[in-house]
Amino acid sequence: MSVAMIASAADRRLLDESRGTRAMTWIMAIMLFLTALAASLGLATLGAAALLDRQLAGRLTVQIVEPNAAQRSEQAARALAALRANPVVRRATAVDQAKLASLLRPWLGADGADPDLPIPAMIDVDLRDTGAAAVARVGDTVRAVAPAARIDRHESWMSPVRDFMGMVTWLAAALVLLMAAATAAVVILAARAGLETHRDTIEVLHMLGSTDVQVARLFQRRIAIDTLLGGVIGTVLAIGVIALVGMQIAALGSDLLAGLSLGTRDWIVLAALPVGFALLATFAARQAVLTTLGRYL
Repeated sequence: MSVAMIASAADRRLLDESRGTRAMTWIMAIMLFLTALAASLGLATLGAAALLDRQLAGRLTVQIVEPNAAQRSEQAARALAALRANPVVRRATAVDQAKLASLLRPWLGADGADPDLPIPAMIDVDLRDTGAAAVARVGDTVRAVAPAARIDRHESWMSPVRDFMGMVTWLAAALVLLMAAATAAVVILAARAGLETHRDTIEVLHMLGSTDVQVARLFQRRIAIDTLLGGVIGTVLAIGVIALVGMQIAALGSDLLAGLSLGTRDWIVLAALPVGFALLATFAARQAVLTTLGRYL
């Protein structure tokens, strides 16, 4: 019997093959399922944070908080004219008072439509230059013509939400790395167990002239196939769950949650996870087998 035939027979028997089902395949399916879910959470949150940054960059709200209605209207008109004349300002739009009253109605009830209620006049502003110096100059321009004006940057009051999204993104990345480390550990344990189980076969291969590298290739090929197959199964199941959650989020109609969606690049990253984990498993198996054979065999 040739070395190739013995190696082929050994390859078919290595690492727990029984009735075509290997434990490694299902372990990797579970690992990749959880990894894909964690990765999708991180990618969706990262995309939502980037969208939030684009929406809030250079966005200001000018509030005229003068109690006197006539003076408030006069200052609002002067502030709007000054903003529209400023070359830094891309767009300045006065918010309709009726719209403000409707927004306040859930909290104030019918009193929100009371003309004597001193509701601040508000102006939405988009800037061409988002730097701090440009924002400060716009603020000085507004206050020069409207002493009762207050400038609010959208980035400032949305920063807690942005910080939370960043924390979730980093947490998801840490989970993906943790799952990759756990996968490598499982592969190392499986490779070492396979060496112990098939020690006699490996000794025969050595006597027939096989090297440690050739034996390691048997293990890494088997583990790579198991990891890739299990990874594809787990990732497909995870993508189904992600798509279901995405449809539920879209049905809610929330502007904030609408940003939690995956783009083409994100789907490509998820689809590449099984290949990446198979390469990781191959490398881990090779190192584990070569290290063990160098010590004990």
